[in-house]
Amino acid sequence: MVEHINSGDFKKEVVDSKTPVIIDFYADWCMPCKMMAPVFEKLSGQYKGKLKFVKINVDENQELASDFNIQGIPALVIAKKGQEVDRIVGYAPEEAIKEKIDSII
Repeated sequence: MVEHINSGDFKKEVVDSKTPVIIDFYADWCMPCKMMAPVFEKLSGQYKGKLKFVKINVDENQELASDFNIQGIPALVIAKKGQEVDRIVGYAPEEAIKEKIDSII
């Protein structure tokens, strides 16, 4: 299951998370972001309990996007204890995302 979070619950959902987190930085107007959404949702079911899936709208959370130096979206950032360990920028097929996730968790 994918959770939509914002700066108010970022610490609880990402920094304090016992499991690694993959963050989808997106915007509602972004076409590649819309293409990524069903892939991200599908993967969230496959990695349930191993990896937390969250989405952050960059237009509504510009400070978080800035903190992670997001310059292109969609941007998938994999974080452990709130610290970035890897990222994928732009639309990526399911297999490429799975490969990246598997190499980290």
